[in-house]
Amino acid sequence: MKKRNIYFLGIGGIGMSALARYFKAKGFAVAGYDRTPSELTRELEREGISIHYEDDLQLIPSEFRDKSETLVVFTPAVPQTMGEFVWLRDNGFEIMKRSQVLGEVTRMQRAICISGTHGKTTTSTMTSHLLHNSHVECNAFLGGISKNFSRNLLLSEKSDLVVVEADEYDHSFLTLSPYMAVVTAVDADHLDIYGTEENYRKGFEDFTSLIVPGGVLLMKKGLPIQPRLQKDVKLYTYSVNEGDFHAENIRIGGGEIIFDFVTPERVIPDITLGVPVYVNIENGIAAMTMAYLNGATEEEIRKAMKSFAGVKRRFDFHIKSADFAFLDDYAHHPAELKSSIESVRALYPGKRICGVFQPHLFTRTRDFADDFAKSLSMLDELVLLEIYPAREKPIEGVDSQMLLDKVSIQDKMLCAKSELVDCLSQKNFDVLLMVGAGDLDLLIPDVEKMLLKKMNK
Repeated sequence: MKKRNIYFLGIGGIGMSALARYFKAKGFAVAGYDRTPSELTRELEREGISIHYEDDLQLIPSEFRDKSETLVVFTPAVPQTMGEFVWLRDNGFEIMKRSQVLGEVTRMQRAICISGTHGKTTTSTMTSHLLHNSHVECNAFLGGISKNFSRNLLLSEKSDLVVVEADEYDHSFLTLSPYMAVVTAVDADHLDIYGTEENYRKGFEDFTSLIVPGGVLLMKKGLPIQPRLQKDVKLYTYSVNEGDFHAENIRIGGGEIIFDFVTPERVIPDITLGVPVYVNIENGIAAMTMAYLNGATEEEIRKAMKSFAGVKRRFDFHIKSADFAFLDDYAHHPAELKSSIESVRALYPGKRICGVFQPHLFTRTRDFADDFAKSLSMLDELVLLEIYPAREKPIEGVDSQMLLDKVSIQDKMLCAKSELVDCLSQKNFDVLLMVGAGDLDLLIPDVEKMLLKKMNK
């Protein structure tokens, strides 16, 4: 980057904050705006990054108003009608999307890009954990906060490998230049951007064409896409129980999941999942494959998989005892919900599961209402919150009541966020699962406090 200053619009986002930390570590002056303070923005401020929370030109630090020295990075979540964006654009500042800047990083290093409708955050964080804890090492831009590192950025003086979460929203992953790539799933999503399922899948096919010659594509076996690979790109498949890389001899019990990792050359026995949920077997296969293909040893892989502590808000336990559990998960797509609920059922067979779900986006709720209802009907009891709009305006006829009416179980209700703690205090369940990609995680401390008080009565 030729500029000395990097100014971030939407600096509190998970991807933006990782880039901000990266440029700060590289010696650039970094500042930014975000709409609301958060734990993440407070951490950035403690690390010496100036952040303000009002759309006010006067709050932009003076040195960042020099267009010859300042690059502006923005996220699609920030409306281009906001005052600061309009002023910076109209005054000739160089402005780039977050994905474009990340693309520049992938052209400077060997990038392992993890894509897919589901599983990319956990898989990319696992991959980073495995490589970081091996002699290979890596850099990483993560789509979540690693519980092992308490960060979403890893830097290495030694390695030129960089692990990147390849986000398909707004075609962002098409700016990347992968050395190796993973495709975990292509279940339709973001139809407000892609229009049709066919176009969505084509986006992933276009992504596979970006893998550099001599690179690798690892694709979940059976996905309905036709990869378009450049010369000498190797294609491997994986899944839980079939493909070039898979698991055998899976043992589930006593709060543990242990399996053997099968590669084309050999079997690595007795892999213990650090976060023992069934869906992480498949995530783990993909992550171990990336580590294995980049030279991590058998013992390094086995040891790091066992020590993996997970990602905040990805099947994240807050209370876990023999007869009660409270966890939250970022699941916000029908297939992710299904997987999350199935994983809880496998861990707690015969237990009564209450789910709290906050739908994310009006368009996603509209496009997949029937599938959402089918997944939510796998619960014993459902508490449904209002739709989290994020970047969207309401759509007539699309609301949580519409979704609730489609859910087939009897024990279901709507609840306002402000009333959730009181609502849950009146209910009896063995497992509480809070799911969604909005802001319901802000309620977790109060819910946990209430549940612990209830347990100790």
